[in-house]
Amino acid sequence: MATLTVGRVAMKIAGREAGKYCVVIKAAKDNFVEVTGPKVLTGIKRRRCNIEHLEPTEHQVKIDPEASDRAVIDALEKDGILKKLGLKKPSPEVVKGPEGKNKQEDKEQPKKEAPKKEKKEEGKSIKISIPTFGRGKKEQPKKEAPKKDKAEKKTEKPKKKPEKKK
Repeated sequence: MATLTVGRVAMKIAGREAGKYCVVIKAAKDNFVEVTGPKVLTGIKRRRCNIEHLEPTEHQVKIDPEASDRAVIDALEKDGILKKLGLKKPSPEVVKGPEGKNKQEDKEQPKKEAPKKEKKEEGKSIKISIPTFGRGKKEQPKKEAPKKDKAEKKTEKPKKKPEKKK
């Protein structure tokens, strides 16, 4: 059986990430190792993991103990392990660079501006309506009862009046 050393590819066998592959980044210390998927490749983010929750495979890559996720992906591709494990290499836009910034995050998203309030003039009151953005109740239109045809009225049974007890 293989040991959990730096660069060893292992499969998680417990937790919500069970059945996914990861790479050991730092060696065992008090029954824990640091692993990474990387997240863009297998869905496992860099974290500590109990060695009892890992099943080592026969695959091993040559990486530095302080390797970045990009270096781990390159090492897995260079050794041909991605094809052996049936993993697809993510596109370059998704993989984080050495700066630690994601290219998708660089795009600025328009920010929502708060509604402006008008100032109250002396002696006059001004109505200000501020949108509630889904917090307030919306008025529902009243539904009308469906109209019955004359033919349907004839087929209905007349209602019986309850008998009064004496």
